[in-house]
Amino acid sequence: MDQHSKSIDGALRARAKRVIPGGMWGHQNAPRLPAGYPQYFSRARGCRTWDVDGREYIDFLCGWGPMILGYGDADVEAAADRQRALGDAMNGPSERLVELAELMVETVPHADWAMFSKNGTDATTACLTIARAGTGRRKILVARGAYHGAIPWCSPSVAGVTEEDRAHLVHYDYNNVESLEAAAELCRGDLAAILVSAFKHDLGKPHELPTVAFARKARALADSADAALIVDDVRAGFRLDMGGSWEPVGVRPDMAAWSKAIANGHALAAVTGNDRFREGATRIFTTGSFWTAGVSMAAAIATIRKLRAVDAVEHMRAMGQRFRDGLDAQAKKHGVPLRQSGPVQMPVLLFENDVDRKLGDTFCLEALARGVYLHPAHTLFLSAAHQEADIDKALAATDEALAAVARL
Repeated sequence: MDQHSKSIDGALRARAKRVIPGGMWGHQNAPRLPAGYPQYFSRARGCRTWDVDGREYIDFLCGWGPMILGYGDADVEAAADRQRALGDAMNGPSERLVELAELMVETVPHADWAMFSKNGTDATTACLTIARAGTGRRKILVARGAYHGAIPWCSPSVAGVTEEDRAHLVHYDYNNVESLEAAAELCRGDLAAILVSAFKHDLGKPHELPTVAFARKARALADSADAALIVDDVRAGFRLDMGGSWEPVGVRPDMAAWSKAIANGHALAAVTGNDRFREGATRIFTTGSFWTAGVSMAAAIATIRKLRAVDAVEHMRAMGQRFRDGLDAQAKKHGVPLRQSGPVQMPVLLFENDVDRKLGDTFCLEALARGVYLHPAHTLFLSAAHQEADIDKALAATDEALAAVARL
């Protein structure tokens, strides 16, 4: 019997296999990571997590993105507790619904209105539905390789998916103006929306911020077709800019999908939109029994207010730059082909010519053994809870991890 099978984590995995198909599903399925990653966690605080076997990690995944102020932020949890004492899921929404919608409209420059749900997939799907209702057309332009959720129209898996589920999607290459123009031409007379990611963050590939030329062309094509420009800000929302991730390139969408970090770990998603699509948003039917629950909305109000008050975007940028600079220096010292890309608040760490991910897996497992939780292929996340001491402690571990990579 190996050591893992004797662990609490191993015992939980064995129990789960008997009552959960495959033992776990989706992106949090630890067997998709190199052997040695924990599946189950016992607690989390700030920028640290502890697995069920008591190992502590400086966390650079932040719950796969939701923890933007840090796990268990006192101000957010106090707001959630106050609302919980009053009521959460009731026959209708609490006052927090209106307060949060007002705050989103105040915070996001393109927004004239906001609607809420629970998951990022809810939000991206609602955006497409509103665009079709508002235009009376069907076709949606989507970038090849982009991730927009986990239901048939956008799931990365084709199991259980029919051709009809994706019949009206037309693909283009992100940041490629000519490809985008060609896709729009194919949809002439039937284009409902152009859907773009906040930046190109395809799994296991270098990340790319949108070019100004690409963003402006997307806006111009949507305008000329009287179609919606939709930014999927589910992953990046509030980490790059409080007004939306395309604010730095000077292009505003008609609608945006939000989730992950907007309530600091409480389940919530949002759609923001302009008045061009208000009537379409009014006409569609979208709902869920928990979509107006007050606790997550109170948490979101506290989260957004605190992000603004502490200038969290700038803090995350500074900590991310400190981490990137340290890793660059270490990679040069050890002669290791580490390639960092994406915004520093949301980097991806890959290695050149690492087709089988041997280098990436080794690096991440060595870091994990030294108490730093990274991912060998997915976007990482910085939070406002990461401080200089945390970054420096993590860099001490990555230095040894890169040394191990150099010995391969």
